[in-house]
Amino acid sequence: MKINAFADVSLRALMVLAAAPEATLLTTQNIADAVATPYNHVSKAMAKLRALGLIDVERGRSGGSRLSPAGRVATVGQVLRSLNTRTDAADCVSPGGNCPLINECKLRAALARAREAFYRELDDVVVADLPGSKQMAPVFQMIGLRPGLQPPVPSQ
Repeated sequence: MKINAFADVSLRALMVLAAAPEATLLTTQNIADAVATPYNHVSKAMAKLRALGLIDVERGRSGGSRLSPAGRVATVGQVLRSLNTRTDAADCVSPGGNCPLINECKLRAALARAREAFYRELDDVVVADLPGSKQMAPVFQMIGLRPGLQPPVPSQ
């Protein structure tokens, strides 16, 4: 199974927030830099994660995002199910017309079961447990965050 780019960015953003020191707020730009993804893509992911209740956002000059209590216990399977916008695992219905085999198709049902098995396998994987300190230390240094410290405050 392959996840889409939006789900990939969303999971990576959650991992960065999970690895941040307790109570640290990270800006969307910090997260975009940390995951090496354009700001606009990360911004859309952050909006969706907020709507799902997985992150808390504080507005203002010293604002940013952090994992919510729900985000701290969310599993990869739950997150992927929430972010999945495709109803079919295959392209059975398209703007050019439906697949001529769509009626009573057993492949669609088999692919749907396979996708659910994929998600079930990931239901035991808590997103917040994924990032390790060795993995994240260089990322946090790159964005100007050292363990236990806040990101640098922009000058006025």
